[in-house]
Formats: sequence, structure tokens, C-alpha cells
Amino acid sequence: MLRLALTIVLIAGAQAAPLPLMPLPQTVRPASGALKIDASFDVRTAGYSDFRLQAAIQRFVARVARQTGIPLPDGRGSVRSRDRQGAVLLIDCQSRGNDYPALGEDESYQLDVSSTGARLQARTVTGALRGLETFAQLIGPGPEGFEIPAIHIEDQPRFPWRGLMLDVARHWMPLTVVERNLDAMAAVKLNVFHWHLSDDQGFRVESKRYPRLQQLASDGNFYTQVEIRQVVAYARDRGIRVIPEFDMPAHTTTWLVAYPELASAPGPYAIERKWGVFEPTMDPSRESTYAFLDAFIGEIAALFPDPYFHIGGDEVVETQWKRSASIQTFMREHQLKTPRELHAYFNRRLEGLLKKHGKTMIGWDEVLNPDLASDTVIQSWRGKASLAEAGATGHRSVVSYGYYLDYLKPAREHYAVDPLGDLRPDLATSVLGGEACMWAEYVSAETVDSRVWPRMAAIAERFWSAREVTDVDSMYTRLEAVSRWLEWTGIEHRANYQPMLDRLAGGGSPAALRILADASEALGIEGRRGARQYASLVPLNRFVDAVRPESELVERLEQHVARIASDRAAAAELRAALTEWANIEGRISIPELTSLAGNLAAAGRIGLEALGLIETAKAVPAGWVEEKGRELDRMDNPVAEVRLAAVRVVRALLAASAKRQTAENSCVRWGNEPRCNRSATVPNWTFAWARPSMHQQRMVL
Repeated sequence: MLRLALTIVLIAGAQAAPLPLMPLPQTVRPASGALKIDASFDVRTAGYSDFRLQAAIQRFVARVARQTGIPLPDGRGSVRSRDRQGAVLLIDCQSRGNDYPALGEDESYQLDVSSTGARLQARTVTGALRGLETFAQLIGPGPEGFEIPAIHIEDQPRFPWRGLMLDVARHWMPLTVVERNLDAMAAVKLNVFHWHLSDDQGFRVESKRYPRLQQLASDGNFYTQVEIRQVVAYARDRGIRVIPEFDMPAHTTTWLVAYPELASAPGPYAIERKWGVFEPTMDPSRESTYAFLDAFIGEIAALFPDPYFHIGGDEVVETQWKRSASIQTFMREHQLKTPRELHAYFNRRLEGLLKKHGKTMIGWDEVLNPDLASDTVIQSWRGKASLAEAGATGHRSVVSYGYYLDYLKPAREHYAVDPLGDLRPDLATSVLGGEACMWAEYVSAETVDSRVWPRMAAIAERFWSAREVTDVDSMYTRLEAVSRWLEWTGIEHRANYQPMLDRLAGGGSPAALRILADASEALGIEGRRGARQYASLVPLNRFVDAVRPESELVERLEQHVARIASDRAAAAELRAALTEWANIEGRISIPELTSLAGNLAAAGRIGLEALGLIETAKAVPAGWVEEKGRELDRMDNPVAEVRLAAVRVVRALLAASAKRQTAENSCVRWGNEPRCNRSATVPNWTFAWARPSMHQQRMVL
């Protein structure tokens, strides 16, 4: 693992810490000094400027004002601001670039900051947008107020396709949710918004040609065509492309609710309220199906200027096709031997319709077929094999395998997945980039932000930064800071947390519920399937919905365990957290959480005992570590669809106490001179901040 020295900068003479940047730029050279950010700060432009850049400057200035609490001018640029005296960010943009963001456009920029001013240079407006986000990330408190460290940055993306897929079909996401997630996407330099707009549980776009789609299949929750255009423009101004997805021929129950004549089997059909993969599919044997899709695509394509159009194509259940006499006859007449060949026939027809309306097809990797047009883009979600097959057959691809946010895996697991993996170099050139996917079975408008952010920022770094940027400790240190400044973009991943807990607490103790929530992590889609009867109309307002996918507190405490021998503050925070955990029993009155609270209390007591043994250098009782480990194994089982993340901290303390015991048998310290068994490989647990007793001076680890 390569640890890049360029990520380190000394701030105000303090201990070295990673820059709070994500994604990490390609080249960073820290310098001495800092640029002061106060009420005199101004932004000016040189070279090319247009409405996109001026609007971005205004948003940037407003965000800086929120971040710092400093009243700033409206940021309308050089005309109003030339007489101002103070720190200036000069944006030197060479050209307009594309009116609408395009695949492979120049997003590079260079940023230079000194104690006297800052200069952002970019070849295009989109590059300037990316540089503005980096500048905003660098703003932080200094000894005399807010400032930016002096620095030189040269940056450009590793991949041209860096996306987030948001499912708004299974649970409806209002326009405000979409727009605030676009702002957060721009903050971490993502440039593709993949909008999953139809599925078995909802059809979410107004069609004037086929109005029953929204009238009968949306429960009244859909985007008007005016709103679609609004989102496209909102994303465009932030350098983000919008790609619609309408899943077909499967995941089409809602299409068939409105227009049952499209179906492979007689209706009537009803909107699905539960989750899963269902039988209803479009009938690929009827010309009327293609006439319908021709008209629909022609109407919808006009709303989305991007040249790419996603048709889904995944998880086709073949039951209706096999049972239909007319479809079986059609297959024989067209020499289609298997349902897979029939699916390929449907996709070829769909490709032709998309090309007619100026679009290039994208589909999930099930659409791969030898007869598929070579310009079709494959979205790989099932693993390395489909990615390699796509490259070998001449298809460009987008990687989603390893980036499924709905599984609620920790950031480190997503961060460990490189888009190219071990793909052969000759196949790797076909990979355009990656997309993280937020499927919405178990998220609502209230919870979706917390399921995407801040983990999405770590994935964005995989798509933008150099492949060698893989230091997990640095990532987590920066991610904690990133999570805070993402709030200034308007995302609500932290803002909704306490209100949801307050609502659950009712007349009880919200403080105790917060302690339990901070020590827990919510299970993802795998852990919630079958746990209870979920459906699209079941409210997502329980403890598991409030709890975050990854506990920032537990991650920080795990790092503290490794530092308790030399860091008084780390040891103090550990003890404080363990004490809170140990005292929580009896303070939680919600029935489904009482056993979880009991487990946390027991874990806290074990942790305090382990910490005491480490700090006092007392002998660990024989079999104690093993016994407590078995207790923790029991506590590690999910309760109420959450896992007690605090167990990881206590396990780390048990391991530390066991290492100390092993070392005690191998190492004796006489005064300040350690004399150890050469076979001992455990850390020296002498506490640098503690004043040892006489006994401890003679024999301490």
C-alpha cells in the first residue's frame, strides 16, 4: 500500500494531519503560510465567463458564508467587486467547453494558494467548477479565523464516468431530495446522475402521450415534464449529466397496470407493494409493443439531452414467455431457441428505436449478447466476469459491482474495490468508470441521504483519484471531516439523525437512545429481507432507519485503542464512551431495543475491565479473554435489524490486553531500559503519559 506524502500538511504548527480533501487531487504540494478568509474575501474572473460560471460563483460564495458564518457579498464577480480589498480568488477560465456536460470533457484544473491570494486555472467551465469545490473543502479554522493553507494543486479525474444511481421508483423521492443530492455529488466531483424512474412499485415520469402511466401507476407521485427539465438544468449547471432509466422488458408491472396490452400474459395487474423479482414482462412478440415504445422513447428522449439512455434489462423472469402459446409460436417462427435469445431479440429492436431518437443504449450486464451493437454500454453489477466479457466483445462498460450502497457496507469495503480490479490491461481501456447504486427498498426521502453519504464520498475518490490512493486510515480521517462539510451543501445525512431519535424516544430519554444509536450500525438489504413484512407503504421510522450504516464514533474509538499507550486524550475518550455504554441498561424503554441496550451495557463493562487491566499492567486472569470473547460473540448477533458496532471496540481492547499479557511473559523493563524476549512482536504498552509506580517502573510493558 502506497501512502502518499502529498496528503500531509502542517496546519498552524499542529501535529501533521491529512488535508480534508475528497477526492484526493492528483498532485498536491503544500507551501508555507495561509490565505485568510474574512469579510473582505472576493471572487473575480479572468478570461472566459458565462452564466454557468457566474451562477457557480454565487453558489460558492453562499456556501463559504454558511461554512464560516462570515457575511459575504453575493459573488457576482469582477464587475461589482474590483474595489474590494482583501483575499481574492481569481478564476482564469480559458473557454466555455460543452454547453451540456459530455463524456470525456476536460475537467482538469490548477489551484495555487498563497498568503496573498489564490488563482484557479481551468481550460473549461466544468474544470473551474471542480476547482471551486476543492477550494471550498480546504477552508478551515486557523489561529486567527478561517483560512486556506498555502498549496499548489494540479488535478484531473482518473475516469470520465463517475456516477450515482438513485432509485425513486420503489420509494418516492421528491424534487428537493434529488436536488440536494446533486449538490452533494458536485461537491465530490461526481458527474453522472443515473435516475431509475420506473419499476414494479412505481412509474415516476409524466407522459403526455401515455398519461395512464402516471395516472394509474404512480400513486400520484411523479415528476412532471417541467420538473424533469428543471432537474436536468440543475445538474447541468453543476457539471453533471442526467441519464434516465426505464426498466424493460422486466420490472415492468407498473407499465402493465396502465397498459395491460403490453403484457406477455392477460391482466389485470396491480402495483407491487412488496419487494422482489416478479413475473410480469412485456410481450416482445407483438409489433404493437415496439410501436408503443417508439412513441414513448421519442417523447421522453426530448426531455434528456444526454446521448445515453438506460433500458435496465435485468432480472427477466421467463415464466410468462414460456407459458404463452403466441410467444412460443413467435420464437419458432424467428428461430429463437431460448428465452435468452428472445430477450436478445427484444434488446436489438430496442437499440434500433433508441438510435432513431438519437440515443445510445445502456443496460445492466444481463443484456450482453453476441448480437448486441458494439456501442451499447454495459453496466456491470454481477462481478468481474461480465466486465471482462464486455471488454472482450468490444463494449464499453461502467462498474457498479462492489459499489451497492443499499447493502450498507462500511466505507472501507467499497474503498477497497478498484474499478479495474485485476482486469487485463487490454480490456481495462474499455472501462469508462463507475457508479454507486442506491436501491430504495429500505430507504425513504427522510433516510436516503444517510444511506448515501458520507460513504459515497469515499467511492467518489475511487473514481477520481489515482489508483495508488488506498490508505484506509487517511480515508477515514478525511471522511469524518468531509461528512461535516457536506452538510453545508444542504445534504441531510446528519441533520435527520437526532430528530428521528427524538421522535422514537417520545417521553423517554433521547440522550440514552442517542448513545445506543451511536454504538450501533443499521443492517442493509440482506439483513432486512425476511426480518419482517416490509412493503412500499410500510413507514421506515424505526430505530434501524435512524441508525447510520457506519458508526463514526466506533471507527474513531477503534483507532484510539491503538494509541492509548501514548495519547491521554484517546484513553480518556475511550473510558468515557465505555462508561456511558455500561450505564445505559434500564434507560431504554422501547421493547425491541431493551436486549440491545443490555448487550451494550455488558460490552461496556467488559471494555472497562480490559482498559483497566491494560492501564494498570495487572495480570490478565487465565481464560478471561476467551470467556469475554464468547460473550461478545453473542452480542454480535443483530437485534432489531441493527448490529452492535461497539463490540468491535471491546474486541480490540481484549486483543490489546491479551498482547500485553503475552509481552509481560517476554519483556522486563529495568528503569528506562527494556529487556525483552527477542521473539516478542507485540507493542510496548508503557503509558507515556502515566506516572508509573515503583513496581511499574521495575516491570511494566
